[in-house]
Amino acid sequence: MQRVKYKAVALLSGGLDSTLAVNLIARQGIEIIALNFVTPFCRCTKKGCRSEAVKVSENLGIELRLEYLGEEYLCVLRKPAHGYGKNMNPCVDCRILIFSKARKVMEDEKASFVFTGEVLGERPMSQRRDSMRIIEKESGLEGLLLRPLSAQLLPPTDPERKGIVDRSLFLGIAGRSRKPQMRLAREMAVTEYPCPAGGCLLTDPAYARKVKDLVVREELTMENVELLRIGRHFRLEDSAKLIVGRDAAENARLESFARSGDVIFSTFPLPGPVALLRNGEVGSMDVSAMICAAHSDLRNEDEVPVNWKRAANGGSGVLRVSPISSAMLEQYRIC
Repeated sequence: MQRVKYKAVALLSGGLDSTLAVNLIARQGIEIIALNFVTPFCRCTKKGCRSEAVKVSENLGIELRLEYLGEEYLCVLRKPAHGYGKNMNPCVDCRILIFSKARKVMEDEKASFVFTGEVLGERPMSQRRDSMRIIEKESGLEGLLLRPLSAQLLPPTDPERKGIVDRSLFLGIAGRSRKPQMRLAREMAVTEYPCPAGGCLLTDPAYARKVKDLVVREELTMENVELLRIGRHFRLEDSAKLIVGRDAAENARLESFARSGDVIFSTFPLPGPVALLRNGEVGSMDVSAMICAAHSDLRNEDEVPVNWKRAANGGSGVLRVSPISSAMLEQYRIC
């Protein structure tokens, strides 16, 4: 009698853990649909998060669907029901959102379960036993969320109890050491995988400060999030924000982001950065010019001419200012 062909949905980042999990399930003859979710805060490998997931799916001959979480992820980040981690990482709510979407695919495709490369205790917030139970319940995946790398340490799931998969072929890995995974990779002849890099920028303290600044001022938009990856950030007053480019590429990008009402500063043709002022009042102009001057090659001069122009033909001029002192600069710095 021919064995029934079952189907499962995988969360595939392309990292080592998810790659091993996909291999373990594929070896049991399960048809796999892999999902790769990318948020505005992914700290990708040099080739990109999606590239690694595509590589794994192609090697195993499985279907891969790429999903981008934009504004709906920002909704989670603004006020996560289960709070933030050490920085601005809403890990539990993030997993609930992703797993809820995976459940919808599971239902649409009439798949039997969802699985992931999560390892018990590997992540301090989302991979504790209590957090795992919350995520399963609130994503609607109780009994249907399988974690092959740690399955022997967790209660049996429905697909294990029903014999859809063989629980004895799964593992009991726990903790933050990756040695068990690396041994398994050698056994499976998995030779290419990215180094762990703490895949989310929201766990980085410096980056998190910039995000928190936007959240508390209700300025968390997709456009402002894109700007977080560029330059040095300063908060001049309650609403005014100044971003100073660090190289020619960032200078060009900052100018491209300028919208009506924004002000662009530069010391051109003298060597120096481009700076973008957003939500600035008249009182912000001089301080912005002083900060721009302090990051130019003229930072040791008594007076520096700084050009300014308001976007959308809103006027232009030159301010002659002294570069701001290091002590004063730190009072305005976000990151």
